[in-house]
Amino acid sequence: MELQYLRRETRYGVPAADKVLFNRHYVLGYSFYFRQAKWALEIVDPDNIGLDRVDNFRSDYRVPSSFRADLADYKNSGFDRGHLVASANQIETELQNSETFLLSNMSPQLPKFNRKIWKELETRVRELNNKKSIFETYVISGPIFFFDKEIECIGSETLMV
Repeated sequence: MELQYLRRETRYGVPAADKVLFNRHYVLGYSFYFRQAKWALEIVDPDNIGLDRVDNFRSDYRVPSSFRADLADYKNSGFDRGHLVASANQIETELQNSETFLLSNMSPQLPKFNRKIWKELETRVRELNNKKSIFETYVISGPIFFFDKEIECIGSETLMV
């Protein structure tokens, strides 16, 4: 067993992915085919002390450039950079919050969905986590992929299949 699988977040295993990216405070499984995460796994921070979000969206250079999302991909795309691991769930330290702004942790989301439905879901998770009877809250999230539809790419690059 590799040492990385001894982390608290992964003690029960992880779903399949082309590349598993271990961050300091969450883990995600990346898909080269879809050029985004298939899933993200976190333990919601119990020591939420209310730091402000850092808003430093940036590429994740651990992902090869031909499969990596860049800021230019989202520009004028009509999509929000939707967090899979919520920024507001990881606010004990600035570094912890900053990790959530890696584009590997983003999924293109329609603004109406990201700013309303997804935001409400994230809020409900934090409310659950704050209950005294809850010891740890594990959250695994990811996008929905439609395998019967043609892939739509945002940004300037086209995915070659």
